[in-house]
Amino acid sequence: MKRYHCVLTIAGSDCSGGAGIQADIKTISALGGYAASAITAITVQNTCGVTGIHPVPASYVKAQIDAVMTDIKPAAIKIGMINDVDIVKAIAESIKEYKPQFVVFDPVMVSTSGCKLIEDQAIETIKSELIPLSTIITPNLSEAMVLSGYDNISSSDSMNTAGGKILEMGCKAVLIKGGHLDGNDMCDVLCIKGADTPHIYTASKIDSRNTHGTGCTLSSAIATYLALGDTLQEAVRKAKDYVHYGILNGKDICIGNGHGPLNHFYSPVPMHIFTENE
Repeated sequence: MKRYHCVLTIAGSDCSGGAGIQADIKTISALGGYAASAITAITVQNTCGVTGIHPVPASYVKAQIDAVMTDIKPAAIKIGMINDVDIVKAIAESIKEYKPQFVVFDPVMVSTSGCKLIEDQAIETIKSELIPLSTIITPNLSEAMVLSGYDNISSSDSMNTAGGKILEMGCKAVLIKGGHLDGNDMCDVLCIKGADTPHIYTASKIDSRNTHGTGCTLSSAIATYLALGDTLQEAVRKAKDYVHYGILNGKDICIGNGHGPLNHFYSPVPMHIFTENE
């Protein structure tokens, strides 16, 4: 029997369709995977911002994960928005129980519009219980500062230093996203446990306000490429290419009055815009 390459996304729902579970399902499907989902929170949001968050009870988050893992058995799990401690613990318990091959964790803490999406207690529980179980985590600069304890990450060197600190928490790799660095170039730094040097991915920035959900999309793309059989470095590079072209092909489209989404279903898929320096 043939099988789909299955990915389970565990994240919050975005009713406007640009981020969260909705962006994850679009990404996984666009890249040829089969998307299953477990919803951690219902958010009230649109392109202009987040105005409400209603967490799903931890027991129901766990039950959703159980239903998928005992039947579909995805090789990769992507974790996005987690709002409280009990949900963090439920997800960690599930990973220990089902032992998926890949765990991609996007530690979503603040929305694009500046709304805080996570409780302070949950951050500490994430550090102790979830990061050690992750294949790769994908923080942006502000999230990397919270996790590493460094209050000034402004270059590839400081990103590498922060990445090393986060690796000490037990994950196998960390990709620090430098989209908010000054200048006209994108610079993301991938630190892998045991590697002597980081992998640095660079490309020119795209002038667009349609960047809602890019973090969700990137982490889901990495999880999908890992499920499809790519190495970690290949999965990161391909995922970054996918996001780059999604932004490029969505920059002139107007959806809503704020930060619109990228174009998840652009076609064909050109690859390898990002250069990698090791």
